[in-house]
Amino acid sequence: MVHQTNQNWQRLGSVEDLKRRDLQQLEVGHTLIALSYRNGEFGAVSGRCNHAGGPLGQGTLKDDYIVCPWHNWMFHRLTGKAQPGIPAAVPRYALRIQDGDLYADIAAATRRVHAPHAKHPLSRAIVRDPGPLRVAGISTTVMNVEFPRYSTSEDLLQVSLDYAGSLGIETRLIRLNDLRFRACEGYYSKSAYACTWPCTITQMDSADQLDAVYEALVFWADIVLLATPIRWGGPSSLYVKMAERLNCVQNQITIHDRV
Repeated sequence: MVHQTNQNWQRLGSVEDLKRRDLQQLEVGHTLIALSYRNGEFGAVSGRCNHAGGPLGQGTLKDDYIVCPWHNWMFHRLTGKAQPGIPAAVPRYALRIQDGDLYADIAAATRRVHAPHAKHPLSRAIVRDPGPLRVAGISTTVMNVEFPRYSTSEDLLQVSLDYAGSLGIETRLIRLNDLRFRACEGYYSKSAYACTWPCTITQMDSADQLDAVYEALVFWADIVLLATPIRWGGPSSLYVKMAERLNCVQNQITIHDRV
């Protein structure tokens, strides 16, 4: 339990008790503080990460940096600054020890700094552009890129897209085998709010190519056809890999009502 004193200096607790954990998240009124203790020195920075508001105090320490438990963003436990070369920082709080207790000045000693970056194209408003009916076909067949083989499921998908095209419908074929994208890293398992739109991987890794699928599903297509071979009674590994990365789409519906 955190007890309040006068003005901005707030009691965090007994020094001896607080020293038992190298990192912890404390809530002082409406202020979240990531309190760390290492090498005989306390550090206090904001408990809210710059990226998606992750709880820094529930993360881990790597050297003298706090690693956010949601997406692994890192801030120095004493200064609040991001790693060298990244112009970002979370607020730092002054500390003092009095009569065996630790106090923090919740009027931040430094300000929050967000690193400048361009808005991701997938974060734009979801508006359907004018045009005819649109069908996206997604082939999930896995094969050797250098020596491709014939795929019955992809061939059937192409037949379907060709027929749609003959009806004046606009079509687009996406071969997952041609895309290089990372597997879902389970941020939703840490918190529903850690699974963001656009997908956090897409935001952080410009080389990840699943944005082509997101673009087709969310912004472009009226109808989606998925084609997969059947392997041991189930869909292909690429199908499952893609489906897991679609959690960021479903999550927008379940926690933000963005239907």
